[in-house]
Formats: sequence, C-alpha cells, structure tokens
Amino acid sequence: MSERSRTRPGASAAALSAAYDTALLDLDGVVYAGGEAIAHAVDALLAARDGGMRLAYVTNNALRPPDAVAAHLTELGVPSAADDVINSAQAVARLISEQVPAGSRVLVIGGEGLRVALRERGLVPVESADDAPAAVVQGYGGPGLPWGRFAEACYAIARGVPWFASNTDLTIPSARGIAPGNGAAVEVVRIATGAEPQVAGKPLPPMHRETILRTGAVRPLVVGDRLDTDIEGAFNGGVDSLLVLTGVTDGALLLAAPPEHRPTYVDADLRGMLTGQPEVSAGDGGFRCGGWSAAARGGELVLEGEGGSLDGLRALCAAAWSDAGDGVCAADAGKALSRLGM
Repeated sequence: MSERSRTRPGASAAALSAAYDTALLDLDGVVYAGGEAIAHAVDALLAARDGGMRLAYVTNNALRPPDAVAAHLTELGVPSAADDVINSAQAVARLISEQVPAGSRVLVIGGEGLRVALRERGLVPVESADDAPAAVVQGYGGPGLPWGRFAEACYAIARGVPWFASNTDLTIPSARGIAPGNGAAVEVVRIATGAEPQVAGKPLPPMHRETILRTGAVRPLVVGDRLDTDIEGAFNGGVDSLLVLTGVTDGALLLAAPPEHRPTYVDADLRGMLTGQPEVSAGDGGFRCGGWSAAARGGELVLEGEGGSLDGLRALCAAAWSDAGDGVCAADAGKALSRLGM
C-alpha cells in the first residue's frame, strides 16, 4: 500500500531494523526529552545498530552543531559522530548557497548550529542588518534569544533581503513541558514584516534531500513523534515511517490524521524498531488487529475485543482513516480510546 493511499497501518513480518537499511531518527520526543534519554531508547538504538541498521539523527532543531549533538548522544550511551547528525541548519544553508554567491554575508537570527552550517557552505555569518547581508536566516536560538534579534531580521527584510527559516515547528519539547519553537519566533517576524520565508526543515523537500545526500540511504525508515513534521516529511519524500508515542502525538491526533500525516507503522517507543508490525485486516464491516475489532458506526468509532493497547490503536486507525478517506475522521473516538487507556 503506497503512502499516498494509506488507509490502515502497514505490516512487516521482519523486524523494522532488518527491513530498512537506515533509520532517520528525530531527536526531541523520540530519543530524548529535555536532554534526558527517553525510556528504552538507548538500548533499542544499540540493538538496531548491532543488527546492521545505520542510525542517522535528523532534527529540525538548528541550535546546536552536529558535533555537539553527537557528543550529547554519546553521553547518553549511544556513541555517535558528527556525520551521524543532519539538522535543518545544514538544509537551509544549502538552500541559501544555491541562491546567493559564494562568500556572501548572511544575517543569523539563531544559534551556533546555523553559523557552523553557513561556514560549511562558504557563507559568512553576520550579526547586524547593517553588515550588508545577502540573506537573513532564522533558526531556533534557545530560550535566551534576545528580542532585539527579531528587530535585526525585520530591518534587513524591509530592505528587500531574502528571508530563510530553518524550520517552522511551533513548539519544542522540554524537561518542563512544551515550549515555543522556532516557528513561534518566525511568526513574530512574519507579523512585523508581512514577508514569507523560504523554509528548509521537515516536512519540506530540502530537508529530505539533505538527509539522503548525507546518509546515502537506499531504503530509509523515518522515525518520529510529530505528524506534521516527521510523518509528513516521510510522506513528501515517498518513504516509510514509524510513529512513536513518546512525544507530542497522542491517539486522538493520530486517528484524526489526514493522509499526509498517517504513518506506515505505529509503536509505543523505539523498541518498535526491533520487532515486526502486525497486520491490520479488513472484514465484517470493520478492521481487526490482534484481539481487537474496530469500526466507524453512527458517528462513533467502536472498539470491541481485548488485547494489547497498540493493537487496538492500530485497528482504530484503520477504521478512522478508511471512514475519513482523504478528509479527517469526524467520528467520536473518546470511548474507544478510553478502553485503551489513551
């Protein structure tokens, strides 16, 4: 079943780590949250790599350069090198380099990750709109980014300087909860200037292109926690995806997903990479997975049976997505999800 016509979760007889050559892993909400490893993540990643799967970490967070991210992963227990990390700063730097001459100055609104990526492309980071920049680039700068940086961006954009954004994620997970992401900061500049940035990060093609160029993946599996970045990015790239429920997506959001937000596979956490995925079968007006049967009836998603909660969720996905077609399922899923403890 193609990603373009997905109406139920996919199945795999083999462990996903054996069925795909490269895992393209999101970080925040997948491998760690607030800097601390998510439960089972380290052991699952080590087991997948020991089984021959390449691990590449693909993040929209442009704050830290790849070597700093790799050092963090190594500290968590997953030895990594800078080449294992691909971020939206690299994708947007390549995008800028294709539109301005080599050696051009670029006004940076963000962190060190952007500066490192720009230098890698032969561009010169600058700090002021008065430094004659040929472009403005905006990326996540952390909670301490001064308000005056947004003003510098606005001054340059008002003079006709092209504006680029590493990504537009509105939120970012932290140890204390959900915090504003780069997308929220981009909105500040958009409102003030009326301009629209060129965006490189997930789910847009520049990020997928950057990832494939740097990893050489032939049969990649995107692994993420966000429907509108990780899963949509896989959809746009025409590759399979695994949604893990350790980040921002819950059962209700998954059931209401339009086609571009529907993952190939669903699992609780990164241990799902080490196993196969059960089949969701159609029949008797509904869908079955494990011991569960799900159907859309009279404006409600009905779940019957018993078994593991993930199998129930997979059956519900098939019922909801089939009922919705290319739209969003309007059936009430509250009772069904409560049976699964979700």
